[in-house]
Amino acid sequence: MEKQLEIKSMISGNWAEYRRLMPEVGALHEPLTEEVYKDGVISGKNKRLMALVGGLVHGCRGCILSQTEYALQLGATSEELLEACAVAVSLGGTMAAAESTRVVAYLTEKELL
Repeated sequence: MEKQLEIKSMISGNWAEYRRLMPEVGALHEPLTEEVYKDGVISGKNKRLMALVGGLVHGCRGCILSQTEYALQLGATSEELLEACAVAVSLGGTMAAAESTRVVAYLTEKELL
């Protein structure tokens, strides 16, 4: 079985290498991301949960794992993450349901379930 923590680490490492090779992209991407996900009328945590739904519906494993971790860092509970998965399943059907198993595996690996 795939280890979600290992996959997230590999993706993060490859993204860091891409940013090293393409620093102009990182210089543009990072400030935008920081601005978008900061607390505003909608909290940063809720924005991360929204982004998780998008990642689940579109099947982006890097997005799923990263947004799950960011949401946890901002205080999201396992229950909140699972409810976000339910929203994704409502929107994306069986494909989002299959991707939601990554969240379950990730939370299990982190001993949060």
